[in-house]
Amino acid sequence: MKKTKILYWTFTGLIVLLDGVMPALTSHTELAKQGISHLGYPDYFRVLLTVFKVTGALLLALPFVKGRIKEWAYAGFTFNFISAAISHTVVDGFGGQTLFPVIMLGLLAASYHYYHKLSRMATGQATREKLLYSVG
Repeated sequence: MKKTKILYWTFTGLIVLLDGVMPALTSHTELAKQGISHLGYPDYFRVLLTVFKVTGALLLALPFVKGRIKEWAYAGFTFNFISAAISHTVVDGFGGQTLFPVIMLGLLAASYHYYHKLSRMATGQATREKLLYSVG
């Protein structure tokens, strides 16, 4: 269980840092504004995307958030990474800008896998404890 928790928090922490904290700190810069306009999106989309990314990162990072809310955060990041990869490929062709969202999608998939593995372990542990208390 310890290894699973470490892997979950490692992958989740990378997602939170790279796609939650970094956009919060850099979305107002000229480079971010140019990047969004280069892809053909209006400037308000940059602000909207940043709000959703920070919110999603908080939902992934907060341990008391569970169930459907966390599932929607994972879904939102999945849509974000797939859309980013497609946008960069269409505008600039296949390259480094396309690979980064694909790599992030892989990290997200690993986080999602270990989130569910931890959930199953916790459910199994609770069931075992319930059986022990009902028998004893």
